Amino acid sequence: MALALPSLEPRQQQQQTTTSGEIQEIDIFHRFDVVSDSSDHHYLDIIKKETNSGSKKTKGEGDSFSNISSGAYKKIMQEWKILEKHLPDSIYVRVYENRIDLLRAVIIGAAGTPYHDGLYFFDIAFPPDFPARPPLVYYRSFGLRINPNLYANGRVCLSLLNTWPGKKREKWNSSESTVLQVLVSLQALVLNEKPYYNEPGNGVLPGRAIWEKKSNAYSENVFFLSCKTMLFLLRTPPTNFEGFVTGHFREKASVILSACNAYIKGEVRVGFYRNDGSCSSCQSSLHVHVSEKFKGLMGQLYPQLVSGFKRNGASLGNFLEQVKQPVEKKTLSFEGKTVRMVFGKLKKVLGLKKKDNSGKSGVKSNGS
Repeated sequence: MALALPSLEPRQQQQQTTTSGEIQEIDIFHRFDVVSDSSDHHYLDIIKKETNSGSKKTKGEGDSFSNISSGAYKKIMQEWKILEKHLPDSIYVRVYENRIDLLRAVIIGAAGTPYHDGLYFFDIAFPPDFPARPPLVYYRSFGLRINPNLYANGRVCLSLLNTWPGKKREKWNSSESTVLQVLVSLQALVLNEKPYYNEPGNGVLPGRAIWEKKSNAYSENVFFLSCKTMLFLLRTPPTNFEGFVTGHFREKASVILSACNAYIKGEVRVGFYRNDGSCSSCQSSLHVHVSEKFKGLMGQLYPQLVSGFKRNGASLGNFLEQVKQPVEKKTLSFEGKTVRMVFGKLKKVLGLKKKDNSGKSGVKSNGS
C-alpha cells in the first residue's frame, strides 16, 4: 500500500558563477526534506521489531505507520508539516518516505557557546503508539561525552522526552508537545552557554568563583571534544547529510581555526569567539586564564583540524603556516614534559634509577 505523503514545497535551486564565468545551478540544502535511504539510522531495526511484535497495535488498525487512518500516521504527518514550516535556520531535518517512523536532525551549535559552529546529529523514532509516548532520541556521539545531558552511548536526558525527572508541565504532553519543541529544547537548554550547570547540584552551594572556574574548565573540554566530533563527521558524515557537512565545514573552517588560536592564547574565553575576534559576553579585554591541559590537547588537535579542513576543500590561507608556529611550540613543551614524566616512571619500574655510592640501585627489593 503506497503512503499518501503530504505535498512539500518543490526543491529550489540557485545560480552561482564559476571562475570561468559560467553560470551553473546548485541545489539548496533545504531545512526539511523527504529522502529514501535510512540504512544507517540508529532505530532502523529497533522500532521495526516493536511494531511487528503487535504489542502496540489497536485491534483492526494494522501497522500504525502505513495505515493512513491510524492516529500515529496522522500525527506524524502533522509533525512533518510543523517542521517544514517552522524550523529555525540552525536546524535541518530529513524524514524518510518508506519509514515515516524515523527522522534525522542536525543542530548547528550557537554562537556564544562552546558548541559554536559544530554539528550535532540526532536520530529520532516515533513509537507505534505515538503521540501517547514521546519520540525516542539518540545522539550520534562517536563515543564522546560533550554534555551532562548527552551520554557517550547516545542516551539523551531531557524532561520533554520523559528521560529525566521534571515538573509536569516540562514533560511530554500527547496533545501539545511536538518534535520541533524537542529540537529547540536540545539547542537552547542542552547545547547552551554553560553546560557545566546542566548537571544537577553544580552551582547550588555558595562559592561562585569556584563554580565558574569549574564551568570554564568544563567548557574547554567541551570545545575540544566538539572539534574532535568535527573530524569524525568529516570522515563519516551521516547519510543524506554528506553535502551539508562538507559545505558547512568548508565555510566555517577559518572561523573555527581562528577560535582555536584565540582560545589557546587566552584572548577570548572559550565559547565566546566571534568572527571579528571579539568576546560575545565579556566586557573586559584582559587576558583570560587558559588551562595547560587545554593548551596541550588543542595543540595536538589543531594540526589534525587543519589537515581535515584542507582535505575537505577549505581555503585556509595562513592557517597552514600557523601549524608550524604558535600551536606547535606549545605542543612540544607539553609533550616534552609528559615524556619526561613517563620515562621517569619507567626507570623506577625497570630499576634504572641512578646508582648510589655503594653501587646499588636506588630501587628497593621486594624483600625490604
